[in-house]
Amino acid sequence: MAQVANHYAGDPSQRPDLWPWSAQRKQGVLQIGGVPLPQIGREYASPAYVWDIDDFAGRCQVWASAMAESFWEGYGFAGATVNYAGKAFLCAEAVRVATNAGLGIDTASLGELTLALKAGAPASGLGLHGNNKSEAEIELAVRSGIDRIIVDSPFEVAKVEGVAARLHKRARVMIRLVTGVHAGGHEYISTAHEDQKFGVSIATGQAEAVADAIAHAKHLELVGLHSHIGSQILDLNAFVESAGKVMAFRAKLLAKGMKVPEVDLGGGYAISYNAADPIPPTAQEVSCALAEAVKLACAQASTDIPRISIEPGRAIAGPSQVMIYRVGTIKDVTYAPGKSRRYVSVDGGMSDNIRPALYGADYTAVLANRPSEGESTLCRVVGKHCESGDVVVHNVYLPADLTEGDILAVPAVGAYGRVMASNYNMVPRPGVVGIKDGKWREVIRRETVADLLLLDKSL
Repeated sequence: MAQVANHYAGDPSQRPDLWPWSAQRKQGVLQIGGVPLPQIGREYASPAYVWDIDDFAGRCQVWASAMAESFWEGYGFAGATVNYAGKAFLCAEAVRVATNAGLGIDTASLGELTLALKAGAPASGLGLHGNNKSEAEIELAVRSGIDRIIVDSPFEVAKVEGVAARLHKRARVMIRLVTGVHAGGHEYISTAHEDQKFGVSIATGQAEAVADAIAHAKHLELVGLHSHIGSQILDLNAFVESAGKVMAFRAKLLAKGMKVPEVDLGGGYAISYNAADPIPPTAQEVSCALAEAVKLACAQASTDIPRISIEPGRAIAGPSQVMIYRVGTIKDVTYAPGKSRRYVSVDGGMSDNIRPALYGADYTAVLANRPSEGESTLCRVVGKHCESGDVVVHNVYLPADLTEGDILAVPAVGAYGRVMASNYNMVPRPGVVGIKDGKWREVIRRETVADLLLLDKSL
């Protein structure tokens, strides 16, 4: 399987879902947006996140179009909204591209919300998530008049009401529900089972109590219900099941005289990370499945159909970026009688992509700077950090003639790569290079050791 995965990953035309749409090889050299990746490594630096901005914009438009078509008012729906989940990857350029495509922006911290506002995102399209929102986060959200604050606990109802009352403003809130539908990959990214930190439970009655508290709060307006069941979800049946539970709960609130004009069904739509992964559902397949589920659930609950919103993040940002690394040390290791593996060390690692170490995420890598017609050998691509778990790609077949200075490209790093990066071992975080119209430019500046030293007040 590893040999097959390497073959397909080496030729973007064979598994285009792993790569930006513009990825192609010319004379053996991998290009993104018409720019050869070795050129970026030579003129800029490695490691670096290489971001195809047009690809990102195109994926925003695809999701917006798919949802608009599936939830068209002419089909009996109340329309749909797509909100880009900024936690996947956020910068001012991403905010502008997403909002230009008609998407809202979901944020989950003071930093993300501040960035979105400073980048020009309209408050009417902004949301604020979080299970422990600070006073400063809530105040910025209320002062700015953002579209929705997603209330995550009974405690938060009083907290948001208190801030809104102090500011003499009215806050628009959604309730984050725990539906009991468990979906997603790793346990850490499954978020709708009962024993976890997010949301309020429908089953225990906590969600209804929160709704009642909002209805009696003078400065809060209930604008919808929110459900997020996990991440990296391939099986759309989980969304169908969750939608049914949310709509049934909405019917209960409507029967009590509450208005619930919108339901947000969250995100978590899967992408592929290597050629052995199954091809995930398309935006059109997701939107059609959701539309059918919503229509059925509302019919069963004998209610009108609310406006529907979703929050793709990984599905938009993930394939739009490629990581480039420069090969350093190469070492053959015999780990059992008759079994060996080549360890290929690169100039980055777990500080720029923590997901393999944190979740066991399985990426792939290809030689990007030249053709190689020779044999391939089983390799493990590892980082330069002082951790044995610092693995970039666990198993991949790479050319046997790989040598120091070669450039490797790792696809599908656009979601949760740069945003989860760290300075472990005091390694500066890489920059983000944006490609558009056949040219590259620095979008997020790469850090330097001097930047890190500035934080140390003892120097």
